[in-house]
Amino acid sequence: MSLADNDFTPHRNTIFEEQAEVLARVEHPGDQYILRVKAAKTAQHAQPGQFVHIRVSEARPLRRPISIMLTNPEKGTVDLLFKAIGEGTRELSQRKQGDLLPMLGPIGRPFDLSDLNKRYVLIGGGVGIPPMIFAADHLAGKADVVVFAGSEVAFPFSLRPSQFLLPGIAGNTILAIASLESRGVASRLASNADMYGCYQGHVPNLAGEYLRALKESERARTVMLSCGPHPMLHAVARLSRETGVAAQLSLEEHMACGIGGCAGCVVKTKEAGGEYYRRVCVDGPVFPAEMLPEFA
Repeated sequence: MSLADNDFTPHRNTIFEEQAEVLARVEHPGDQYILRVKAAKTAQHAQPGQFVHIRVSEARPLRRPISIMLTNPEKGTVDLLFKAIGEGTRELSQRKQGDLLPMLGPIGRPFDLSDLNKRYVLIGGGVGIPPMIFAADHLAGKADVVVFAGSEVAFPFSLRPSQFLLPGIAGNTILAIASLESRGVASRLASNADMYGCYQGHVPNLAGEYLRALKESERARTVMLSCGPHPMLHAVARLSRETGVAAQLSLEEHMACGIGGCAGCVVKTKEAGGEYYRRVCVDGPVFPAEMLPEFA
């Protein structure tokens, strides 16, 4: 898959500035937080793989990029899952019901989910799980989709034994995300933290066991979507090369402006036989794996 320059433009000039009202805040183990905010325009227009850029307080002018986990266009709400790992996100984690957050969104080029004849294998790690939840919610009931999620701390979701059998997956890997199961989407979990019901190891290895158990004809119609830390994305890119299954990678990068002006989040790409530098915020964050020399 290659992209011409005009393929990067459809999702530009579609960013809204809103005063997002905090409706709910839920704290989970491992400094994980879910915020539900009222942001009608973002909720109406957001697509899986896009993110928002939030100003956490008046004292901190630089915004923080946060992936969108779910939207409810009818109610105008957006759900955000993040981990408090620095001063900015820790301050964001203390926002309470009724607080207003200056927010830009939705930002970025989303996952390509246009071919509903494809089988979508979604692989998320840590704070890279939210885009997978959003994509699975979008695809539920429309296409074949399986979610693999990895975490080294407790998963911030209700879990239950899966009702779906998956080829290649051992019988003791049974836990699934309950909200996905209720929508008919199979999922499995991976961790190195010796969690009951989870695959013991890294999530790309779990996804690899599933993909290698598929018939060749099934792998031929499969595409992987992935978001997470760079070592995980490297493993997904290797899995793509080994199995021949195409992959779309959503990159996590530090950002300043978040709207393409500062070019502080560029990544090298290979396109049409040449090398380019693309901005992760607006040209991405989603790129075909083969476009990224770092992951080759």
